[in-house]
Amino acid sequence: MRVLVIEDETRLADALAWGLRADGYAVDVTGNGAVGLEQAMTQPYDAVILDIMLPGLNGYRVCAELRRSGVDTPILMLTAKNGEHDEAEALDTGADDYLSKPFAWVVLTARLRALLRRAPSTRSPKIEVGELVIDPARRACHRAGQEIRLTAKEFTVLECLARQAGYVVSKTEILDRVWDGAYQGDSNVIEVYVSALRRKIDVPFGCRTIDTVRGVGYRLLADA
Repeated sequence: MRVLVIEDETRLADALAWGLRADGYAVDVTGNGAVGLEQAMTQPYDAVILDIMLPGLNGYRVCAELRRSGVDTPILMLTAKNGEHDEAEALDTGADDYLSKPFAWVVLTARLRALLRRAPSTRSPKIEVGELVIDPARRACHRAGQEIRLTAKEFTVLECLARQAGYVVSKTEILDRVWDGAYQGDSNVIEVYVSALRRKIDVPFGCRTIDTVRGVGYRLLADA
């Protein structure tokens, strides 16, 4: 899942990015409303966390413009403490939910998961590739009825492959979907996670479902 955080309070933005990345999300951050609007309109995000008070454009205008342009990405707006009018205007301009500052981390992540579950989408709640079942809403993975414990990043890499099962997914596409604009490392990191996934979802079951397409990327197959 890829999330855009539009928040100009640096410490809060950094904390949000750090926490969400630790939970397996790819996160882009900007502190400018106009820049955030452009990013949200031109890049495929699964959710936007949007503050109200921003330089460039305030959160209300960003939200309203996204909705006016037909962008239906779920928006969680951050409002002032006890700001009932802020909350009402957030919903009126098209936000899907709001959260008053200060907030608890567990509440923010729960609200975000709820938005992602009910987001308008053609995605199935669960992805089945042969006997392998991936449940994005619960961040759970099973094979032949047996639970497979994955780290947050392992799960996100697997989900990226599973959503295009049978097709080759390039390393560039995996980096774009699983990591974020702040990542400056080597694309070989993907090989590390694919190897870890094979040890967990294939080896114990005598399968080889993650196929390497040399020079291109990887393909998830059904019980090969």
